[in-house]
Amino acid sequence: MIIEVRDDHLLYAIILKHDFNDDGVTFLTPNHLSQQLAFMRHPGGKMIQPHRHHQHLRKVFTTQEVLFIKKGRLRVDFYDLDHSYYRSHVLVAGDVILLVEGGHGFQALEPLEMVEVKQGPYDADRDKEKFEQVPEDRIQFIDVAACRVK
Repeated sequence: MIIEVRDDHLLYAIILKHDFNDDGVTFLTPNHLSQQLAFMRHPGGKMIQPHRHHQHLRKVFTTQEVLFIKKGRLRVDFYDLDHSYYRSHVLVAGDVILLVEGGHGFQALEPLEMVEVKQGPYDADRDKEKFEQVPEDRIQFIDVAACRVK
């Protein structure tokens, strides 16, 4: 399953659930995003033609992160551009999330291992703005049935 976490104004994230399974190449992202995410499934022996990527100047205005959950469970809290809390979603081992717009916070619900990939180089003074976490009694989970699912 692929879940797009969005409201009327923002695409907060794209989540690739651990049980997604499709043949070939499935791009989860539209071409205009600065971080591209795809799922690939090929049979043994499939050849992928050797290639390299040309140097190409791109303008990136915001950092987009990809998290790969290796072990455990992670609650992701989504926030809009004004730091207002939107909703939360729990990721499990094998899930992948692309954080696109807005803010986000996390809580490890059990021992957690994850891998993060984002654009660099990292600039600690300019890349991040921290703000208050949503109180636990306000946590609301995303209704996956109401999300755009591919």
